[in-house]
Amino acid sequence: MPEVPVRDAATIMVVRDTEAGSGIEVLMLRRNARSDWLGGAHLFPGGAVDDEDRAEELAARCSGRSEEEANRLLGTETGGRGIFVAAIRECFEEAGLLLADDKDGPLSFGEARVAGRFEEWRRKLNSNETRFADICRRESLTLALDRLGYFSHWITPAGAPRRYDTRFFVAVLPAGQTALHDDAEVVDSIWMSPADALGRHVAGEIDMMFPTVKNLEAISGFRRSEELMAAASDRAEVPTIMPRVVVDGSEVRFLLPGEDGYEKADGLPPGESFPDLPARLRRHDGRPPGETRT
Repeated sequence: MPEVPVRDAATIMVVRDTEAGSGIEVLMLRRNARSDWLGGAHLFPGGAVDDEDRAEELAARCSGRSEEEANRLLGTETGGRGIFVAAIRECFEEAGLLLADDKDGPLSFGEARVAGRFEEWRRKLNSNETRFADICRRESLTLALDRLGYFSHWITPAGAPRRYDTRFFVAVLPAGQTALHDDAEVVDSIWMSPADALGRHVAGEIDMMFPTVKNLEAISGFRRSEELMAAASDRAEVPTIMPRVVVDGSEVRFLLPGEDGYEKADGLPPGESFPDLPARLRRHDGRPPGETRT
């Protein structure tokens, strides 16, 4: 079987502070159950990096991160800024949120006429009637790359039918904007505390992929969005994580670097299909893969 190419991808954990000040909430989107990849799963806004994300016309509309700085942060030789751009574009396509500035400052959809105009832009973008670069040019937008904090780096395990080299970012919900799914590729959007999302996953109420679970665990200890953003900006180095899939008796599970058996893991046996949804990875006691009892 030919090796599956690994595509660059980007996703954003968009967070907001609760009104009571008791913690943070993160935006979760549910994919259409009819999707041929991760159907029904809850995840963060994101997707693959397109060639246009790295085009010069979009690079000219970026602020806050030079190409050199983006490459240094992400550990890439070239094209780092395009990964930031892809994260912003995908967040607009899937969640209707746009991390950008217009001539008056941070972009807000507080006025009905502005909200309606960008709702139409989003519709045209998702139906391939326009390009993201055209929207930025027509609206005189500058993409605010420095509002994204680089948080984690995951690579899909070998054996998957699709493989992605994914950068996870964190960002705060822009003032004057409201998240809304596109009701096509994504059929629901909900704000949840990381703990609530993890609890619902363990209870079998929602499906999430392994990297989604682990990133939720990583942000669950933060009480304020500014603390999370500061932690992301202070990270000197973000390690690359590539889980390995193993069969252990009747259980198919992921191993992380450093866990017992990781170096010897040789993947799935011939004929065993790759577990594309966490429901197939859940242990018999209901715990998601990788979780241990305390």
